[in-house]
Formats: sequence, C-alpha cells, structure tokens
Amino acid sequence: MNKPREFHIDVHGRRLAVVEWGDPNGIPLVALHGWLDNAASFTPLAQRLPGVRLIAPDLAGHGRSDHRAPGQPYYIWDNVADVLALLDALELKQVALLGHSMGASVATLFAGAFPERVSRLFLLDGLVPHDYAADTLPEQLAAALEKAKRQRRRGPRCYPDFESAVTARMNSRWPVSREAARLLLARGMEQTAEGWLWRHDGALVLPSVVRLCEAQITAFVRRLSMPVWLMMATQGIGMARVAPWLDLIPGLELEVLDGGHHLHMDEQPAALIANRLLAGLDRG
Repeated sequence: MNKPREFHIDVHGRRLAVVEWGDPNGIPLVALHGWLDNAASFTPLAQRLPGVRLIAPDLAGHGRSDHRAPGQPYYIWDNVADVLALLDALELKQVALLGHSMGASVATLFAGAFPERVSRLFLLDGLVPHDYAADTLPEQLAAALEKAKRQRRRGPRCYPDFESAVTARMNSRWPVSREAARLLLARGMEQTAEGWLWRHDGALVLPSVVRLCEAQITAFVRRLSMPVWLMMATQGIGMARVAPWLDLIPGLELEVLDGGHHLHMDEQPAALIANRLLAGLDRG
C-alpha cells in the first residue's frame, strides 16, 4: 500500500492541506481535485503510479484546508495563486499537472499563466471554466447576487450518520460508487453533536458574481505550449463543454473513456488512466 504523507503550507496566513503519495524523489505530479471534492479523490490513482511523487492539495475551502476569509468570494483564479504558492513552498521549478473537473480548469489557467512551470498537462473530464458573453455581465451579476441571498438563508445540511451522507453523495448530480463516496467523505466530513457535516465552506456553493469571458479563456488556452492529454467521460460533462477550445491546443491528445464524471475513482478506468499518466510522464 502506498501510504500517504500529510502536511500543510501557509498561504498568506491561511492553511492549505496537502496529501502526498509515492517516492519523495519521484517525478512530481501535482493533482487538483474537483468542486466540493478533496485530495482523497486521487487515492485510487496514487496506488497505481510507481516512481511518481503525487502531490494533491485540498483546494481552499475544501477538505482539511482553511476557508477563505468570511465574505471573500471563491474565484477560480485565486486557486492559481494557491498552486503557485504550493510549488514555490516545495521548491518545484517545473511539474506535471493533473486536474479533474474544476481542478482541470484551474490546471489550464495555471499552465496558461505559467507555461514554463508545467511540463505536461493531464486533464480529466474538464478543460476550462464556464465562460459568459461579456455584454451579459450586468445580468450575470444581478442573478448571482439574488441567488446568493436565497442560498445564505439555508443552513448547512446535517446527516444523522456517516452512511446516510455516503448514500446522498452516491446519488448526487455526479454519482459515484459507494467506495468512492466513502473516500471523499472520510476526508470531507466531520462528526458534530448535531450529526455529520461537510467540512467545505458553504460559500463554495454560491454562484460566481464574475466569470472569465470567452476571449479571456481563449488567451489562456492559446498559451498551452506543453503536451496536453484530455480524457473525457462518456457520462461526464459532455464534449460540448470543451469542443470550442480543442483546435486551439497544438499538443492535444484527446481520449474518450466509458464511465461517469468521477471515473478516475473507479477501479478499471483508474488503472487505464494511471497507465496513460505513466506513459506520458515517461515521455518527459
């Protein structure tokens, strides 16, 4: 068993929790999880990557990382700053990046901003953040603020026991297996006197009042000079979400695998994805 090592780094007074697996002297691969997930989502892959130093942070507000300051929005580009702080803290001049879903969007933004820091980019069922038409910003802002008001009136969801929470996670918008749900919840929930509660910041579910527009996202994508491997799931976010950007990436290798959005947590596709990762890392 590839036992994880856990530590944290300080990011401007905020604690960023990190899980690391594998050979400390192995090839560094930084893995970024999806929205409302946590570093445990990469546990199945970690067991299949010999010679790799897999480094997975809990992104801000997720898992065991600190929440952002009260009232501070969770803009996706702030995660880019946290990834940069992580690489600098670990004195890693260049790494391979692996991202799933929201983490794939963060990885793309980071690689576009700092292409010299990324040797290869591996993306799982995700590529870029949701965009918007620039001339709709006033309506986007108004709708987001109104939705935020409604959501703040709701208290945090509490579950009477761990298995009830597992069942709920299995049947959420992006279904996962029971084993995968238990992995995510063991790191992502805590038991209180009232019951089981998510550790993640409730502000994460509030809509973004500002998003990147298509032209801004295009600017990041055009700077992806490194090899890019994109794996899409047949029951995932759908090819329509990534299709507009594919022709802009010269070093793109696209593959579609049978499975759901979290297929990297299921045994058979995880083994295949691990093999693809090892092959890509071996090519430098």
